[in-house]
Amino acid sequence: MIELGKFNKLEILRHTSVGLFLGTGEHSGILLPNKYVPKDYNIGDVLTVFCYLDYDERPIATTLEPAIIVNEFQLLKVIEVNEFGAFMDWGLEKHLLVPFREQRNKMREGQWYVVYCYLDERSNRLVASNKLEKFLSNEELTVRVWEEVDLIVTRKTDLGWEVIVNNQHKGLVYFNEVFKKISVGDFLPGVVKAIRGDNKIDISLQPLGQKIIEPAANKIYETLKHHNGFLALNDKSNPEDIKEELQMSKKTFKKGLGTLYKARKIDIKNDGIYLVGSEEL
Repeated sequence: MIELGKFNKLEILRHTSVGLFLGTGEHSGILLPNKYVPKDYNIGDVLTVFCYLDYDERPIATTLEPAIIVNEFQLLKVIEVNEFGAFMDWGLEKHLLVPFREQRNKMREGQWYVVYCYLDERSNRLVASNKLEKFLSNEELTVRVWEEVDLIVTRKTDLGWEVIVNNQHKGLVYFNEVFKKISVGDFLPGVVKAIRGDNKIDISLQPLGQKIIEPAANKIYETLKHHNGFLALNDKSNPEDIKEELQMSKKTFKKGLGTLYKARKIDIKNDGIYLVGSEEL
């Protein structure tokens, strides 16, 4: 069975003047146009191709790799807006349509948006949606507290950054827990910090508990080495200064300092911290 919106491994069935017909049996076939036909091939060879509908709404195969496949989220750019909706560049000749009904706010040409690609059952076309909540659910969670997860940043709110968690759930990273620059569309690792009673997921971009101590110590140590063994920071420094220099909270910084101090790698003075060890942690 040939699946639209996905990569398919298909057998070369026959050659024609317009290209190769590929399929999974003698009576099925999809065209791979001549411009995508490999230089060397034999009837019966198996090719990996992406399948979608061409401008005439006919199934077609390509060896190009799209930026998004069906049932995935991705950050894409709007190439054109017309009476049908917004068309996004996804790396293929025919652009990906976001109908007006699937736009959270009216999309603008040249702007980037996180969208979800799906197969419309009524038209059998691949389309995209910017109404991401339709494709996320927190009713039955598949994650637990302290679990490491994959994130996609979707938008900025009054409280923090909304993120997609493991391609399934909606989560939030609070502003006061962000210690580096992030943007809509970023793919980031994270950790489930808390799950509230209404199944809302709080996310941390830093490791939790004991896991954070060693990475923090290493980062401080490496930064010291790149600053000739001195940083004008200590446990009494302003949290904003620590965040700007090391992209970590003051609490995490102090834990890292403690690890380095116990290992006799640093000396803490009123004007800052000095590197005293010469070996790696």
